[in-house]
Amino acid sequence: MPPAKQLIGVIDVPGPERDALAETIARDGLAVYAADSIEGLPPETALIVAHARAVPSGEWTRLAEGLPTLVVSDERQDADLLRAVDAGLVDYIVDPLRHGSLLRRMIGKAIEVHRLAAEREHDRARLAQLNEHLEELNESLETHLAMLRLDQQAGGQIQRKLLPPRPQTLNDVTFDYWLAPSLYLSGDFLDFQAFNERYSLFYFADVSGHGASSAFVTVLLKYLSNHWQHEWDGEHPEALAPRWLAALNRELLDAGIGKHATLLVGVIDHQRRYLHYSLGAQLPMPLLVADGKVTPLPGEGMPVGLFPGIDYPMLGCELPENFRLWLCSDGILECLPGDTLDLRLRELERRVLASETLEDLRGSLALGALADDDEGVAESAPGHEELPDDLTIMMVSGFGNDKP
Repeated sequence: MPPAKQLIGVIDVPGPERDALAETIARDGLAVYAADSIEGLPPETALIVAHARAVPSGEWTRLAEGLPTLVVSDERQDADLLRAVDAGLVDYIVDPLRHGSLLRRMIGKAIEVHRLAAEREHDRARLAQLNEHLEELNESLETHLAMLRLDQQAGGQIQRKLLPPRPQTLNDVTFDYWLAPSLYLSGDFLDFQAFNERYSLFYFADVSGHGASSAFVTVLLKYLSNHWQHEWDGEHPEALAPRWLAALNRELLDAGIGKHATLLVGVIDHQRRYLHYSLGAQLPMPLLVADGKVTPLPGEGMPVGLFPGIDYPMLGCELPENFRLWLCSDGILECLPGDTLDLRLRELERRVLASETLEDLRGSLALGALADDDEGVAESAPGHEELPDDLTIMMVSGFGNDKP
């Protein structure tokens, strides 16, 4: 039953019949206000019960467009009732005094339907406002994403400019690589430079994670390595690599950015045909191929940027007349078959042994139509989306590259 505070307006000509109609409606506790026209009803009226005889034919349309209205009539064939129905008022009852209980139920139902319609209209308007707001937010988000994408693309292009040209032959050793970021920016990085005719320096880094924060560490690494190389006097090459790793470990910890890296830093002595190096938890281990065999470089060291006060090992090995040294980031393990890490590492050794060139190893990984290391990657797509992680392969080979 509708609450008593809801007011029912009765429109009828004054007299006993109007009073009886109002009394019939009020029996269930409904508040009733009787008037002879719509203008006489108070503004808080919730529903109108209009007798067909009391409303001029031109007023039915206005009633139909306003409050919910029930039409009552004493006769079914009442011409005024038919005009009300033609105006759109389809809820009507004949002989309301006789069917008072039905009239009150119709009033309650009409009020409920009107309330639900009003709520539905309110919800529709609110939903339209929300949709408009969401569209504005979406446009703003698309704008910010486009700006971020441009920034990432520009950052990727700058990062790639920091990489050395490839391939390069420094004295009698050739360096080549392929770097495929899974996003615009990569956490993998490498560099190689000739210090003089005797020594060449190189490093291979895999920063934890990928994306912008990892790429910032590679920029720092590039700056620091150049600075440290310019400070080196060419003496004690065996100490250079561990000193670099210890210094970078301090820099990352002091920066407090929560990033660490795995690295190999190497110094090739072309005169002795010897590799001085140090390791910072490199995985997979660098693989040396010579005389038909593949051998992981010995040694181990802690990751760079995790623990303070770490001393990194001085390591070294002879380099044969013809060798290939392979370095891969851990992203390559995602491209190899095998249920365990050991199986994938053995599979990598097998494929490295069978590969004479960088292209041979790339082809064996069945990576599909991934682009080579070029500017198109940074400009047209967010890296190589096919890859779950950054993937970098570097091959160092010698010593016969300068020989006819």
